[in-house]
Amino acid sequence: MDVVDLTGIRRTVDACLEDFLRRKLSAAADHPQPSEAFDAPEALHRFLFAGGKRLRPLLCVVGWHAATSERIHPGVYQAAAALEMFHAFALVHDDVMDRSDTRRGQPTVHRELADRLGAGLDRGEAEHLGLSTAILVGDLALCWSDELLHTAHLPARRLLAVLPVVDVMRDEVMYGQYLDVVSAGKPTGDLATPLEVIRYKTAKYTVERPLHTGAVLAGADSAVLDACTDFAMPLGEAFQLRDDLLGVFGDPARTGKSRLDDLREGKHTVLLALAFRRAGPGQRETLDTLVGDPGLTEDDAARVREVLTATGARDTVEQMIRTRHEHARRALDDAPFRADAVSALRRISDSAEARTS
Repeated sequence: MDVVDLTGIRRTVDACLEDFLRRKLSAAADHPQPSEAFDAPEALHRFLFAGGKRLRPLLCVVGWHAATSERIHPGVYQAAAALEMFHAFALVHDDVMDRSDTRRGQPTVHRELADRLGAGLDRGEAEHLGLSTAILVGDLALCWSDELLHTAHLPARRLLAVLPVVDVMRDEVMYGQYLDVVSAGKPTGDLATPLEVIRYKTAKYTVERPLHTGAVLAGADSAVLDACTDFAMPLGEAFQLRDDLLGVFGDPARTGKSRLDDLREGKHTVLLALAFRRAGPGQRETLDTLVGDPGLTEDDAARVREVLTATGARDTVEQMIRTRHEHARRALDDAPFRADAVSALRRISDSAEARTS
C-alpha cells in the first residue's frame, strides 16, 4: 500500500507559503513604499512560521487522495496553503478578541506590534496601535488566502466547484466565532451553546470543510463527501474538547498559550458548562466569583481546576473525547476512500486525540 506522506505535505505547503510571502515582499520592495509597509507581511511571516500543526492543509491534501487515484495536481498544495493563510487571519483576529498575550510560545501579533511599533508611546496608545495593526495583518492574510486559491492554476471546473465549499467554510467559522464571543463572560450549565460553537468553529472549519475542499478538487461524488463528514464531525468535536482541556489544564511550555486566558475570559466551554451543572453551593460560589475575572491569578485558577476535577467535568470531557475519537475511526471502516488515505486519516485522528499541545 502506498503511504500518504504527511511530513512531505507539510513541507510542500510551507514552501508554497514561503514562496508566496517572498514574492509579496519582493513586490513591495520594487515600489516606493515607506519602510513601515514591510511590517505587515514580515509580521505575518513570523506568525505563520512560529509553529502550527498545518492540520487543515493536511486534511485538504488527504481529501484529494481519499477521492481519487489520479496524480495530485500541484495546485492542490497551493489551495491547501490558502486554507492555512485563512487560518492565520482567523487566529490573529481571535487573539485580539480574546486579549491573548501568547500564541505558539511567542507574543501574539498585536502584542508583538505594540512592543515593536509603540516605542515612545504611552502604554494605552501602544496597545491601540498593536491592536489596529494586527487587525490589518489579519485582513491581509484574508485577502492573500483568496489570492493563493485563485492563482493555484487549478482546472477551471474544479475551481468553480470548490469555491462554494470555501465560502460556506468561511460563513460557518464566522458564525461559530460570533457565538463564542457573545457567550463568553457568562458561562452557565447550558451545554447546547458550547456544543454548537464546537460544531461550527472547529468541527466543520477544522476538519470537514478542509477534507471536502481536497475531495471536491478531485471530483468527489456525494458518497465520498458524506463519508468525509461522518469522519470529520466527531473528530473535530474531539479536537476542540481537547483544546478546551488544554486551555485550562495544559502545560504552557507545550501548548505555547497561557492556561489562564479561557478562565479570565469566562469562555463558555463544555468543560465549564458541566461544572456549573454539577457544582454544589460552595463550588458554585467559586465558579461564579472567579470565572470571567480578568484579574484571575494562578492560585485562583488552581481553585477553579479543583472544582472542574471534583465535579467530574474533566473526566466527562475526557470520555467525550474518547467516544468521538472511536466514532471517527469507525467511520473509516466502510468509507469509500483509498486505503492510503484511510491510513493517513487514522494517523491524524490518533494524533489529534492524544495531543498535549
